[in-house]
Amino acid sequence: MTARALPFKKILIANRGEIAVRVIRTLDELGIASVAIHHRVEKRAKHVRLASEAIELEGASPVAAHLDGPQIIAAALRCGADAIHPGYGFLSENAGFAQAVADAGITFIGPSAGTISLMGDKISARNFAEERGVPVAPSVMPTDDLDAFAAAAEKIGFPLLIKAAAGGGGKGMSIVREASQLKEAARIAASEAQRYFKDGRVYAEVYVEKPRHIEVQVLGDGKGNAIHLMERECSVQRRFQKIIEEAPAANLPAALRDEICASAVRLAAAANYKNAGTVEYILGADGRFFFLEMNTRLQVEHPVTEMITGLDLVKAQIEIAAGFGLPVTQDQVRANGHSIECRICAEDPDSNFMPETGSVDYLGVPEGPHLRFENALNSGQKVTTDFDPMLAKLVAHGADRNAAIANTIEALKDLEILGVKTNTDYLIRVIGHPAFVAGELHTGFIPQYADELATARLTTEELDKALIAAALGFKEFRDIAFGLPEPHASIGYWRN
Repeated sequence: MTARALPFKKILIANRGEIAVRVIRTLDELGIASVAIHHRVEKRAKHVRLASEAIELEGASPVAAHLDGPQIIAAALRCGADAIHPGYGFLSENAGFAQAVADAGITFIGPSAGTISLMGDKISARNFAEERGVPVAPSVMPTDDLDAFAAAAEKIGFPLLIKAAAGGGGKGMSIVREASQLKEAARIAASEAQRYFKDGRVYAEVYVEKPRHIEVQVLGDGKGNAIHLMERECSVQRRFQKIIEEAPAANLPAALRDEICASAVRLAAAANYKNAGTVEYILGADGRFFFLEMNTRLQVEHPVTEMITGLDLVKAQIEIAAGFGLPVTQDQVRANGHSIECRICAEDPDSNFMPETGSVDYLGVPEGPHLRFENALNSGQKVTTDFDPMLAKLVAHGADRNAAIANTIEALKDLEILGVKTNTDYLIRVIGHPAFVAGELHTGFIPQYADELATARLTTEELDKALIAAALGFKEFRDIAFGLPEPHASIGYWRN
């Protein structure tokens, strides 16, 4: 399908940062004009500079501006945009926004509002999956009676995972290992869920010890046809949030891979899913897998799927939204090599991954045909707490997993971001860890190897040597320390 055949002449991107830059790249290739939105503090942002045009949004804060659906739709109508691409985060899984976009006569590049409502609520999604024969973990649904909820949860057995019904990103989630912790954990989870999602419902499900987090990229045409684009491994996480993803998953038996992917396709087809989505699973050491949730949007980690399949998922999204159907058939999907993505975050891994602030004083980006550095960074850019601490994504490809690991480590070592502390060195230690190399992954990987992954502490002697070596690297220091006064300096090297 050629770009000229597409019905869209201009698409507004209801997002910012690296995903906005990513979408703009594909729009440029398709010959479609792009519209960036921004708060006043983002006036010089990279996505603003790269877009065909930009519109400033009003808002008490940058996040408030990007969550103002009516203002964004008004901007789209004002500039004559044919469609809106929501990216990920912000309003990408907001059913009300999707419906309002459609009601305004603008194409929403994503699933319908009804599908977002169905799959966005973890409880309704779970029930829908179970009815379609997709395995789900034993659980207890929410109730206003906390005593009854606790009693029912105890019958399932511990450990349990308390989760927010409308949540994501690890918010409103906690592990409970004994009955005495249950009520307080549920209360705290409900409070956090209400704060972040305006929905205080929580539920409990069996917690699988040392599970793997496997997800399947799916595409649907909205007419009951769906395909998968292989799976991704997202098990390496901190605070329930992914920091390393790869495709395909390591050490996954072919039969189990086929079963998981087929399950995801069955779910998407049953939901008449339209556009790109991701079905997520928990995989136990015993080979049993359970439906976790479905993300009705493009994922942060979509580049690893693009790297092994050769498909442009943003282009596929646009074509499906235009009514062109699926870009390939299932038998045309092939995995070529292996790909790993690292989330480069402004954070301190040695301080429980607390976000860091500063400025990007210097950016040195590794290059190569096997690399992608997805970012929206500018030299001198301020890194604040206004947004998520993820600065960029480094994606590497290799002929196999070992080659992808080697390429990722080399690229991380070559990446230079000065002016703000990042997790780059920590990622090198994780990917180089023997257990990671062996593919022995689970969601508790980081806590299990915390001591081995921590920054090595120098002894006083080692620190002194390092300081001396650093000092010797400065010409001014050498001149002061070893310079000779005239006339002796003119004599050169001599001995008594």
